[in-house]
Amino acid sequence: MARGPLMILCLAAILAAGFSRVGAAGDVELGQYLAGECLGCHMADGSDHGIPSIIRLSEADFVMALNAYRDGLRAHRVMQMIAGRLSESEIAALAAYFGGLE
Repeated sequence: MARGPLMILCLAAILAAGFSRVGAAGDVELGQYLAGECLGCHMADGSDHGIPSIIRLSEADFVMALNAYRDGLRAHRVMQMIAGRLSESEIAALAAYFGGLE
């Protein structure tokens, strides 16, 4: 394979992987099922008592935040541990659930 097409193919794969982290549509029902652990600290009513609210947080912001914790780019040991256990589809599901709460 010529070098040019190989570079284009590699770049396309990298871009697709990056977009899948932010752009995947989440399963709201799965998000609701998984949300119990989150709601142990993050208040369901959206109040903020030293722990930020995640209610109505945009899906993109939610996904970016959890990926940053999982990748060690945001410092918080508990959140890093929790995010580290979640798959891409679970993060997307949680984002869809919390983003849709009123």
